[in-house]
Amino acid sequence: MTFIQELQERGLVQDIIPGTEELLEKGMVSAYIGFDPTAESLHVGSLLPITLLMRLQKAGHKPYALVGGATGMIGDPSGKSAERNLLDKETLERNCDGIRKQLSRFLDFSGSTANAAVLVNNYDWFKNFSFLDFIRDTGKLVTVNYMMAKDSVKKRMETGLSFTEFTYQLIQGYDFLHLSEHHNVQLQMGGADQWGNITTGTELIRKKGDKEAFAFTSPLITKSDGSKFGKSEGGNIWLDANLTSPYQFYQFWLKLPDAEAEKLSFIYSFKPLEAIRALVSEHQAAPHLRLLQKALAEEMTIMVHSVEDLLFAQKASEILFSNSAVEALKSLSEKQLLEVMDGVPQVNASLSSLQGEGAVLIDFLAENGVYPSKGEARKAIQANALSINKEKVSGVDTRITTGLLLNGKYMLLQKGKSNYTLAIFA
Repeated sequence: MTFIQELQERGLVQDIIPGTEELLEKGMVSAYIGFDPTAESLHVGSLLPITLLMRLQKAGHKPYALVGGATGMIGDPSGKSAERNLLDKETLERNCDGIRKQLSRFLDFSGSTANAAVLVNNYDWFKNFSFLDFIRDTGKLVTVNYMMAKDSVKKRMETGLSFTEFTYQLIQGYDFLHLSEHHNVQLQMGGADQWGNITTGTELIRKKGDKEAFAFTSPLITKSDGSKFGKSEGGNIWLDANLTSPYQFYQFWLKLPDAEAEKLSFIYSFKPLEAIRALVSEHQAAPHLRLLQKALAEEMTIMVHSVEDLLFAQKASEILFSNSAVEALKSLSEKQLLEVMDGVPQVNASLSSLQGEGAVLIDFLAENGVYPSKGEARKAIQANALSINKEKVSGVDTRITTGLLLNGKYMLLQKGKSNYTLAIFA
């Protein structure tokens, strides 16, 4: 199976320039993907281009990762319904630095092998361009008719498209031309929405460099409801552990619907195709075990974070979703506890109220809105439906004392199976 054939089997190829497959079978090929520096961190949607570059390098080819320090100043109209707010130079530089650090986790930039990865920033060659130089030397090579025919342009004609965004495809196309001339890059990869920008690059290379250039795109990943992949109720799922904790990251994959888990296993996992197909069969035989989700969550958490982070995420999951996690909960540090409880509703209370004989639990539950009334709280306790720190509350006359607190200030209240409230005493 060729490199392209395997990508096709995984659902990773949508459009492709004829000859690309043959090119990749002849020997080492230099290929690039661009990353848009709209934030300091990449997100799970960015994992598709990242893993494409990883697969490319594993296959013996040379990956180039381009950070768009220049294109980030303009804004790509592809897939956008309106023009975005442009970022200032300082913000772009900070974002580029963050992306640069992240990419070094996934690609080998060591330089010890011929196919060592290379990181480039298109601001480095655009900063010396004048507007007149660019429209004279590059703009004349592409007709307005050619540019107007691009989907990214046509889709925005009704809502409005600025000249700035209209020229984006020329800027990105020039990136390909520059990398072709200075680094012998022959192939560009990207998402399906980038096909128009990418083929503008191949047109520039053909006209100015009198050379062949190749490209392929991957389908855009959407969720089963058609919405953009990579977002949760809280927003983007980031690769930066400070923005999305490893536990939240692990849970994102664990919660995937079955159909998405199957599709994304082929797209993201580095397991051989046969192993993934076998796992799909096992999952279909016992879907309640969620084998696909667990396998993908484990592999992605290790790849993006670490084995240690995976083990903690699994431990945290056991705490929240198991009834036998009392000691595991008590073993968490304050930082770990808050990480696990991120997103859990919180109530604040006075630590002094627990002095002496402590506070009456039923009063506390009603006063802090955990239950709508003392009567409802009493009924829940009598029905054995309330736990404190994963231990069932057995009596309606229970009092809360400082001895119950985790790390001296926290108490985890659990109503039913998975309805949690974190009480914080200060």
